[in-house]
Amino acid sequence: MSAAVEKVQAQFPDEIVEIYEFRGDTTIIIKPEKIVEICTLLRDDRETSFRYLSSVAAVDYLPASPRFAVVYHLYSHRYKNRVALKAFLEDDAYPSIHSVVPVWSAANWHERECYDLMGIQFRGHPDLRRILTPAECEAYFPLRKEIPVRGL
Repeated sequence: MSAAVEKVQAQFPDEIVEIYEFRGDTTIIIKPEKIVEICTLLRDDRETSFRYLSSVAAVDYLPASPRFAVVYHLYSHRYKNRVALKAFLEDDAYPSIHSVVPVWSAANWHERECYDLMGIQFRGHPDLRRILTPAECEAYFPLRKEIPVRGL
């Protein structure tokens, strides 16, 4: 078991939904409410040292419910390992989660992209606005699965 899994299990046992490994990579599925606290733990703990946020991605699991998830890919240069945190968002109509920009400033544009293309609201984000599509594309999130692939 990795140090990341052990730390999250020890300090946030009620926040873990599932832990699995695929091709050597560990994913911890967590409840979204404590995302900032869990990310801070994994960044600051000397035994984990996940100082690098590789990416933040939003996933649309339509027709499943909960429909949306946000995935955080973390890397530790010190220990040369990685872990993914995945949080399923409760509200399918208005999915939201706390911003991790206070933990990793690199999350800023990643979260803006997730908002722009999937409509995920990042509560507490310092500048949550569109980054790729025109500002006038209100209520249009092109990577959501209800958007037709061929023509509009």
